[in-house]
Amino acid sequence: MKKIILVFACCLAMQSSARVSDDKPITFEQLPARAQQFIEEYFPGQAIALVKMDNEIFDKSYEVIFTNGVKVEFGKRGDWKEVDCKRTLCPEEIIPVQIRDYVAQYWPGDGVCKIEKENWNGYEIELTNGVNLEFNSAFKLIDIDN
Repeated sequence: MKKIILVFACCLAMQSSARVSDDKPITFEQLPARAQQFIEEYFPGQAIALVKMDNEIFDKSYEVIFTNGVKVEFGKRGDWKEVDCKRTLCPEEIIPVQIRDYVAQYWPGDGVCKIEKENWNGYEIELTNGVNLEFNSAFKLIDIDN
């Protein structure tokens, strides 16, 4: 039993140190093609402050941070996972139409400033008024957090 606990503790320590050391800056050109296309299509002309790659043990992800504070995260193939526009609105075209319609109906005057894909489970968004909405994969509202 002591050996199992020791092995588990060692694995946790290795995993923690691997995460910290594998977060490194890269160039825009080193992003996957899909990520580059996404940035060029939805954030044209915006100045990029930092592009980085996080090489985790079983996965790889990318992050692009613009000089205005906007942050976009991508998966290993370059598909977007999260767009956080801070004080501005997310590009309307990346928000599924069902979510756009729901927000327009129930929160007129507010917009989406952050959207996150929850893998196959749906989407989580943050509105400009600070309300967080969670939708399942069928675009049905499943949670509201103020």
